[in-house]
Amino acid sequence: MATKGEMPNFATVDDYIASQPDDVQKVLEELRKIIKEAVPDAKEMMNYKVPVFTLVPEGKRDQQIMMAGYAKHLGFYPFPSTIEEFSDELKNYKRGKGSVQFRLNEPLPKDLITRMVKFRREEILKG
Repeated sequence: MATKGEMPNFATVDDYIASQPDDVQKVLEELRKIIKEAVPDAKEMMNYKVPVFTLVPEGKRDQQIMMAGYAKHLGFYPFPSTIEEFSDELKNYKRGKGSVQFRLNEPLPKDLITRMVKFRREEILKG
């Protein structure tokens, strides 16, 4: 989150996004749109105080992807297996085991994100 201190609880994804600085709001909305285009029936909700998208009906924690806004980047959490699958294409981004950081001052890699979201959904469905 772009502000310091304990992260507040937000009732909706819209509330979370509205609480962010303008530049963060813009990128969060863009990522939200990419996710919804990739999986139109993804349900959005709040979990762990950040926006999540369930990729299958009634998706549990490991069937969700998350996003979060920070001061200089956007955190995207598509699951460790997705990060591993796309590791070559993500080599220019800071990554964690199940996350990737997209800098606010660079365009989001829409095609890559779309493929990552679809990959994760298919992986869940094969489950």
